[in-house]
Amino acid sequence: MSLAQAFGGTGFARFINSRAGRASRVVAGLALIAWGYSQRGGVAGIVLIVMGLVPLAAGGLDWCLISALLGGPIRGSVLRAAALVKRP
Repeated sequence: MSLAQAFGGTGFARFINSRAGRASRVVAGLALIAWGYSQRGGVAGIVLIVMGLVPLAAGGLDWCLISALLGGPIRGSVLRAAALVKRP
């Protein structure tokens, strides 16, 4: 069993690839961007804004970056269709 398949069988993978998981990534991205904007006078603000773009894009585009890092598909729809994310 590959790392991507092992990850796909976890409860976290089921959550992160659900609508609620996607929404939480979008909210987390927006929160990081807002925090970075409040710190915009320095380098930390720019770093936070750039960091916020990652979960914002991942949630908005239905990407699962953890799966991709483990060698699995990046698209959440492919993950769900390939049954790498097992439904209870």
